Amino acid sequence: MLPTIDLTGRTAVVTGAGSGIGRAIAHALAEAGAHVTVAERDPVTGESTAESIRSLGGSADFTACDVTDIPSIEAAIASAASRTGSIDILVNNAGIPGASAPIDEFQHDVWDAVLAVDLSGVFRVTREAVPHLVKSGRGAIVNIASTFGMFGAPENAAYAAAKAGVINLTKQNAVDLGPRGVRVNAVCPGYVDNDMARRGDRMSPEDAAARWATRNRLAALQPLGRQGQTSEIANVVRFLVSDMASFMTGSIVTVDGGCTATFNRGSEVQEAR
Repeated sequence: MLPTIDLTGRTAVVTGAGSGIGRAIAHALAEAGAHVTVAERDPVTGESTAESIRSLGGSADFTACDVTDIPSIEAAIASAASRTGSIDILVNNAGIPGASAPIDEFQHDVWDAVLAVDLSGVFRVTREAVPHLVKSGRGAIVNIASTFGMFGAPENAAYAAAKAGVINLTKQNAVDLGPRGVRVNAVCPGYVDNDMARRGDRMSPEDAAARWATRNRLAALQPLGRQGQTSEIANVVRFLVSDMASFMTGSIVTVDGGCTATFNRGSEVQEAR
């Protein structure tokens, strides 16, 4: 019988854990026994996640962290390390989708903002956490990338470029940090029923509903025929940071319902045959 995942005695830092996939990851790691530092720029959602974990008997605290701001990152990592004396797990989850537009209409400030959070944020948080992860002797990093970083997607230049960068940064860090005892892997979610996908604070209810209908239609074309749940991403992350994945580093793990395994355009493909 396979052993259960036990993270007792380990400290995890999860960025962007105030909602969506990050919140699910924070809960999954706490359920396995880890102390979780919720590193989130929104104090309301960040503290809500930490309190939710504590209410279920887990161990968690909130620390403010803006992954685009170096002093904020330094303070957050120092705070996390000071609470238990170590950092054993880092999950770089913080991300923003940005606006969609053709490349010749893409706004410079949108490009800069997406790259600053989705790619540079991963670099900066990792850089600050590495000494603690090395000291741990069992350090593990999981970066949340995307299937959009593996192939092109219509009018998503910044997001696709950033997530592709995260994928190769994962491989590079695995090469550099493996000899120092730190494993580095990435997870690429596909269509997931999460807060960022809904963009509820950035779209009208009508636009959000239309976008959601499109996502459901596209998700229905992939082999499993549905969007994923945040817990399904979190379960894979929990495995990757555990001793059960002790020989995995530099791996890019798709959790996408099979979308990258097929070229499916539904009836259009059938009609073209």
